[in-house]
Amino acid sequence: GGLGALAWRRVRSKSRFHTRDSEIQIEISRPRSRQATSQLMLNRVMSMQRETRRLQIQPHDGPADSMLHRKDSNCTQDHCSQGGETQCPGPHLPEDIWCHIFSLLPMQDAARAACVSHAFKRSWRCYPNLAFNMKALGVDERSCGEDEIVTNFTSKVDNILKNHSCIAIKKLEIVFRYYDDKVCNLDSWLQTAITPGIEELTVQLSTKSRKYYNFPWSLLANENGKLIQYLKLSCCAFSPTVGLCLKSLSRLELFDVNITRDQMGSLLHNFFALQRMQLKNCDNITCLKMPFHLQHLKYLEVFHCSSLKVIEIEAPNLSNFQFMGLRQVQLSLGVALQFKKFDMSFPGVVSYACTNLLSNLQYVEALSLCSRREIIDTPVLPSKFLHLKHLSVDLNAMTFSPTYDYCSLISLFDASPSLETLVLNVLQRKMLHESIVGDTSNLRQMPGHRHDRLKTVKIIGFSSAKSVVELTCHIIENTASLQCLTLDTTTGHPWHSCLTNYSGKCLVLHVDFLVEVGKGLLAIKTYVEPKVPSRVKLNVVEPCRRCHDLEPLS
Repeated sequence: GGLGALAWRRVRSKSRFHTRDSEIQIEISRPRSRQATSQLMLNRVMSMQRETRRLQIQPHDGPADSMLHRKDSNCTQDHCSQGGETQCPGPHLPEDIWCHIFSLLPMQDAARAACVSHAFKRSWRCYPNLAFNMKALGVDERSCGEDEIVTNFTSKVDNILKNHSCIAIKKLEIVFRYYDDKVCNLDSWLQTAITPGIEELTVQLSTKSRKYYNFPWSLLANENGKLIQYLKLSCCAFSPTVGLCLKSLSRLELFDVNITRDQMGSLLHNFFALQRMQLKNCDNITCLKMPFHLQHLKYLEVFHCSSLKVIEIEAPNLSNFQFMGLRQVQLSLGVALQFKKFDMSFPGVVSYACTNLLSNLQYVEALSLCSRREIIDTPVLPSKFLHLKHLSVDLNAMTFSPTYDYCSLISLFDASPSLETLVLNVLQRKMLHESIVGDTSNLRQMPGHRHDRLKTVKIIGFSSAKSVVELTCHIIENTASLQCLTLDTTTGHPWHSCLTNYSGKCLVLHVDFLVEVGKGLLAIKTYVEPKVPSRVKLNVVEPCRRCHDLEPLS
């Protein structure tokens, strides 16, 4: 075969090594099968070159042909091998085509190819997708101290960018949790790499000192930011910038970014193509406004911004919203909004959503509400979620208020005539509700709407709480379309099971929890099973008996 393919096989035969080439500095490992597509393309081009050479140097009769064959062979050998590296690994294609083929390789495979070929080394210098992280650069945290880690990481990135044609960079990712502003040349890296051709930029830092990196937004001003489509920043600070140009930005992710309400407004003023935005742990924002000019915004996710009190949404086409926080926020939603998916998590969210958001959620198809505390029962709803098909209510808590009546959720179910799937999590580590076990009173008969579309119901953390059992029986009796009912008496987490986690052992459950599991199983057998029609598949999930001792109750 061709020398390029031979060199390629030689590199692939090595399981792992570090290249000494200062231009590459990439940890190289054996390629995985899922990365084979781009390598297959490369090998196919090499195969074409081998066939071309075979036809060109195939010997014919006559001394002239023999001499030509010998001369061509010697010349090929001299040209293709120099210092153990291959210089002509493929056909004589234009350099831009080689660069395109090379760009389809994962970064470690591109570095592997550059180690054995001068031609590929030239392509490496214009490789467009640079991902600088500990694994890719071969920096071992276990064998190095923190100062050495910072020095090694900085040195390797410096060497790569010094020898790189940075005008070709389309994607730059810097992920480093040992960031030290006194050692890392982050300003220089970004100044070198951010050019008018860059399309994706990730700067994901972490520091023990909690000192934010002052991200140089001015680098994205004028023409440099015009093609950026994806921007992700972590542990950075915002500084006002004039002339910021991010007209192509479609996705923005800010994690632990020091930015205020006014600064966020100034930043969003420059985005007209934004489709997805995620904020996480941005603790200086008190009010988040999504203005009307964000016509393309469809996804908004806000997680754990501790100072956030108000969210105002006027972006007209927002269809997916997710909020998670430790306290209630005030939502101001535009009249014309038509959400398809709506997720909220904070204490008291069930009663808040039913009281304040119903008019804004009439078009929602998937609704998820998560609350660790509900002070009042779920109120009766004045109107309906006419298009709601999938409902998830998570009331998982260490201990839920014993005064909360789970049957009050019936009003939420009844306001959802199109409901098809219901997931209810009522897990309590310590159950304080009145237990039905030993209770001689009759179950309450709750009035309610008959469901003709609800097919699947799953209750996680099923217990012997009387109102949980009453709610379950109500669903069975009022759902003619029900096909599958799952009652899970465990924690509901797959990784807590010995069948799915790495330890091969179930998560240890407290003895009081196991006692309540036994009561829950008894409640199912006594009150639920007799009411389940034959057409309904009943799945009862209980803790693994190999790892836990469950005392039978009677």
